[in-house]
Amino acid sequence: MEQVVRRASQLGARLQTERRRRSMTQADLARKVGTHQKTVSAIENGSEGTRLETLLGIIAALDLDMQIVPRRKAGKSIEDVF
Repeated sequence: MEQVVRRASQLGARLQTERRRRSMTQADLARKVGTHQKTVSAIENGSEGTRLETLLGIIAALDLDMQIVPRRKAGKSIEDVF
């Protein structure tokens, strides 16, 4: 399921949902990534200051992909016409 994430809190909630869906504890995920449980907790709670490498490791450990796409505007873009 694709989901647009624009804030740290949204990303944290999405990662927490995936972790729980896989029946993993925060400690399980932390061990898999090579970080601490408190780091996983901070990310899931939307705390700022997470290292990109750690975040990408968590995304990979949960077998997720991250895409960067142009933000959609309220009006139609020229790509929507063609």
